[in-house]
Amino acid sequence: MTEQMEGILLEVDRLGAVVRDERPWGGFERYTLNEPTTVKIIDVAPGQRLSLQRHEHRDELWVALDPGAVFEIDGIRTEPAVGDRVLIRAGQTHRLGSSGPATRILEIAFGYFDEDDIERLEDSYGRA
Repeated sequence: MTEQMEGILLEVDRLGAVVRDERPWGGFERYTLNEPTTVKIIDVAPGQRLSLQRHEHRDELWVALDPGAVFEIDGIRTEPAVGDRVLIRAGQTHRLGSSGPATRILEIAFGYFDEDDIERLEDSYGRA
């Protein structure tokens, strides 16, 4: 983890939307409650990356589910450990990638999802 990324990576208690509930059998983490969200698990093929993009009307929370994930936010690149969380604020440039094997990232978008809100700054896949 780079020193620059420390302010971006989140602990559970630093993001108000994430609450850890303990139960006799174990527990769970609650990421949202009573707000519009879009939840995805993104599969990134070996050695691939998504377009560099920005959107102005929603925040995203990323959680690394597998080793080999690559997070790039405002030009800062890191390879998070499994379970690391990153909050991307509206207006920040960002992309996901895989440094080797296929990897999965949980993405929770907070707010109304609108494909037209995505501004692709670098796109290798022929979309505008």
